[in-house]
Amino acid sequence: MPEPSQEPTPQPIDAEIVPDPAPRATPAPDYDEHGVPSLDHVRDKIESRYATSIGAAELAESTAAGRDVEQQEADRAAAAKAKLDEIRRSLG
Repeated sequence: MPEPSQEPTPQPIDAEIVPDPAPRATPAPDYDEHGVPSLDHVRDKIESRYATSIGAAELAESTAAGRDVEQQEADRAAAAKAKLDEIRRSLG
């Protein structure tokens, strides 16, 4: 049996200090604790997108290019109606 003075001295363990995990962030006021948006938040988002689309349509109508596209669509619809009328007359 070895003498106590001859026992190997324990070596320190190389370890890393790990900080405590960050506390859970509180959800945004428009979301519940599960991350689901509130109805008011969804309604506001929809209304915002709708208003943006209405504004974009108004801007497009007020430009020359927007009016040209509308005129092309109207011409195309009139030509399609005329062709359909011609086909109906020939069939019947």
